[in-house]
Amino acid sequence: MAVEDSSSSGSEQAWLQVVHTFIQKNLCSTSKDPCIHLVEAVVDCVKAIWASSGGTGGLYLPLSYSFVSVQELRTHQHLPCCSHLAWSSTEYQTWANKAGLDRVPLPRERLILVGTLTDLPGDLDPELRDGSLYVKDNSGTLDCELLDLNLSWLGHLFLFPSWSYIPSAWQRSLSGSGHLELLCPPVPVLPLGFNHDPETPIRVLYPEIAFHLLQHRSKFRRRQLHLAGQLVRLSTLVKTHGKTYFILSLGGPSSATTPVPIIVQIPSQLVWHHALRPGHSYVLTNLQISVIRGFSNRIWATGPSSHLMPLEPEHVQEFNVEELILETIPNLLPVPSSSQEHHNSIREVRMLSYKGTVTKVLNDSASLYELDGQLCLCLAYQQLPNNGRAIRPGAQLELQDVHFFQSVGGVPTLAPCLRGAVLLQGFSQQESLKQSPHSFCGVVLHLRLLLERHMGLPLYLWTARALEEITSKLCPHLLKHHQLLKSSASGTAGLGELLLAPTLDVLAPPGRSIRNVYQEIVEDPHHCPLQEYSLLQPPCSFPTLAALKEDAQCRAWATFDPMTLLPLTEVNHLPSYVLNARLAWSWVCLSPTFFQPPPVLLGVLVASSHRGWLQLRDQSGSLPCLPLPEPSQAFIDPRLIGSLVRLERFQLVVEREVKSTFPSWKELGIPGFIQERRTNIYVLFSLADALILPIHSPSSHHPSPRGPPQAKFPRLEGPPKGQSRLLLLSHKECLMKRNYQSSQGADPLPPKPTLSFHASGTWLGGIQRKEGNDWGLPEPLGDESQDQKVFLLFFGQSVRWFEFLHPGQQYRLIIHDSTQFPGLLKEGDSSPLSQRILESTGFTSCLIVQDDWILEPGNPQGIPGMLGISQGLSESSLTEILNGSSPGSFVSFSAEILSRTRCVSLSGTTQQGNSQTSRYGVKLTVALDAADVASPIPIDVYIEAPHSPLPLGLLPGARVYFQHLEKKVSRFQNVYCRFLPSSYLRILSFPTEAPVRSNFLLLLLSSQTISH
Repeated sequence: MAVEDSSSSGSEQAWLQVVHTFIQKNLCSTSKDPCIHLVEAVVDCVKAIWASSGGTGGLYLPLSYSFVSVQELRTHQHLPCCSHLAWSSTEYQTWANKAGLDRVPLPRERLILVGTLTDLPGDLDPELRDGSLYVKDNSGTLDCELLDLNLSWLGHLFLFPSWSYIPSAWQRSLSGSGHLELLCPPVPVLPLGFNHDPETPIRVLYPEIAFHLLQHRSKFRRRQLHLAGQLVRLSTLVKTHGKTYFILSLGGPSSATTPVPIIVQIPSQLVWHHALRPGHSYVLTNLQISVIRGFSNRIWATGPSSHLMPLEPEHVQEFNVEELILETIPNLLPVPSSSQEHHNSIREVRMLSYKGTVTKVLNDSASLYELDGQLCLCLAYQQLPNNGRAIRPGAQLELQDVHFFQSVGGVPTLAPCLRGAVLLQGFSQQESLKQSPHSFCGVVLHLRLLLERHMGLPLYLWTARALEEITSKLCPHLLKHHQLLKSSASGTAGLGELLLAPTLDVLAPPGRSIRNVYQEIVEDPHHCPLQEYSLLQPPCSFPTLAALKEDAQCRAWATFDPMTLLPLTEVNHLPSYVLNARLAWSWVCLSPTFFQPPPVLLGVLVASSHRGWLQLRDQSGSLPCLPLPEPSQAFIDPRLIGSLVRLERFQLVVEREVKSTFPSWKELGIPGFIQERRTNIYVLFSLADALILPIHSPSSHHPSPRGPPQAKFPRLEGPPKGQSRLLLLSHKECLMKRNYQSSQGADPLPPKPTLSFHASGTWLGGIQRKEGNDWGLPEPLGDESQDQKVFLLFFGQSVRWFEFLHPGQQYRLIIHDSTQFPGLLKEGDSSPLSQRILESTGFTSCLIVQDDWILEPGNPQGIPGMLGISQGLSESSLTEILNGSSPGSFVSFSAEILSRTRCVSLSGTTQQGNSQTSRYGVKLTVALDAADVASPIPIDVYIEAPHSPLPLGLLPGARVYFQHLEKKVSRFQNVYCRFLPSSYLRILSFPTEAPVRSNFLLLLLSSQTISH
């Protein structure tokens, strides 16, 4: 037929001209070749397919369709699509409806694709073939998937009537390009070569004889023999140590026949994996008996001259090997193999075959899918070619020799090992979700943990769930996905792996038995990680901080019983105001063992400038925390801020505050007398129990647990510059709201309460300037006799330093922008506020700490004449504390808290509008230790409003250091103390045994305390 027919319309002529140009550019071997015959063949092929659709509308050519090259698909088609030249609109709609009502089908594009089907990856070395298929034209190659391959198609030009294109962003792959899914057999543009039947029958061995010959390799090692039989087992394509291969097993019609394994590892033969179908019979030619490193048994192996062909009984003849093996095997009889059912009867896991449809992706990174809405499919134990890119919701699968778990995680689960086969029976019609850029990082991490720790399925499913919880807690606002999920090929663990390591080291320590691929695929009885399993009690969970706080709050109020909070011996005689005061505050301490499974606290350590507390933070919220380095030690290193903290051992404290009006103890069971409930939840932990992981910038190296802190606070870009000066802190006042002028200038705003604190200390040496990565020597002091004391004021963002500053410790104050404050560390601040402070305090130097200044632990080493200076906690003697002859003096001591109750402030009431309201404070009854006294001596410490917020950890059983308390004497001549704005306290140790129901410990000793 002539292409340019005189009866063709003008539009057809234009379409044909475009086709001619396209074929000349993308399909002809050389630009000089006119390729008119190829154009005719392509157009004839298109016409034939177009006519078969039945929806041509009287047109001879599909004028609405345009040809597309491989390169155009890759560069211009950014969304998934499909094309069906042979389908009418009704047929497409029927196909699209199979996606389901709540699914979006692949949109249809009118494109014609012509190319060569090949297993050669572009212009690369043929030895690099790995069994993948490609569609190729002059513009490039494109990966493709098809359901059933005829080996005679390779190397020939085809027109593809129905296909889908999935861009790289919609698939789990690192190839950077999309792939084709060929929905029906391709149509050859040119006639295929005719395969002639062999002139003489092929002499073949059947599995019974072939299996026995494996025991006598020495006699037949130089012989190339042909094997025939039914394909009973097909492994996945396996890639280990840079080699790709698969193993198939041929058997006989009887299940008693022992399957004979054949390994295919010649690169040009790996494409056979697409052509093989279990249950069909084949002939493999020119096989030799071989020994594989790492596998003790012999195995048949293909060679470069081997071929695969369907088994046709009329073209084969059984090879007579009787005369060859008679001397070696005088009584050759088939030995029945142990059936699969027998092996499975002694194992907890059954093996079966299953056909189903993928209905959901449960966890893409963990290779977990839902089948038919009721089964879980785990593909992590099998190496899927091209990462299983065609497996998405809507894909139809046939699973052969897969392990079936009846109840793992509450859902029946199918999991193929390397021995099983996952065969694609139908492509999805659905437009799947776009893959996140981090998904492949997650795949690598899951696979690494699975292989290195030789996990069974229950532990792997728990690990996948734990990583999912951790990811949802931290990513993407606190951590980037790649920071959490990255896994280094060098063996260095990433953040996600380090967070799971403490748990996995107990359940599945690394370096256990290594997975033997050949034994897993070939040997009977079968050995693989899925062979046996036991139910796993979840070792821990990683709840969000918001969920944990909500759970703790519910548990705390569920155990709230007013009767248990009061001493039974006195409850009948307590007046109403005392009864309600003692119910006003109580606490519950929950350890991880109170939860099931035990929670692991996980969050980024941050410092709050709004409350002055440290907090653990995740994406759901924050949880105040109080860490202690060691008993009686101070937490002074702010470089831990911004690090990721993992806690298995901690105390979750829930402070309950109740406003009640119970008339007497008889009404304690009536909830209506409780007018208001509030909770304060925080966590206590020791730094020794914490796994601290610095969060590095993307350019940093991998993190290391418990390593030296790397992150400064606030974070700085580039090496630090500017100037610094060492400081010995002598005193710190409490954190409270103080009146400071909010702005300066001609019309300043009136003072308003601002959360702030003061500190004072002594400069150690002169100013030091940055020299490279270190600080230079201190500049000489102008006047050695000059007072080196300094007063520091913290408010605004600088309140965040509160938890790190403690008397007796050395710090380095760093100003990075020294041009803005050239002589500040030497002369002090000259602002009006600073001058007023100097007048009231008597100090000669004052600094208002700016938001961008840095404080870090001081290190005087390397400075001539400067030794490490440290001061212990100063304490008053017992006589100084208890002597009632000097009220108004100041005392310091450490003591254990016996009880904590709410009380009316000693300063009385406050005026709010036309009414007066009582001001409440906290009364701590503490026990003073004395060497010459048999029992501790109780004394009351009052912390009154407006000392808010109260420090965390003021709990019965905790040991606390108080500094600069005002000593008072009651009218009954009993000594008590008041916590002033200039006072300081520090938690030395947490309660050793925290009660679950109440804090109120009314000891006999505390009966000496007096109401004021």
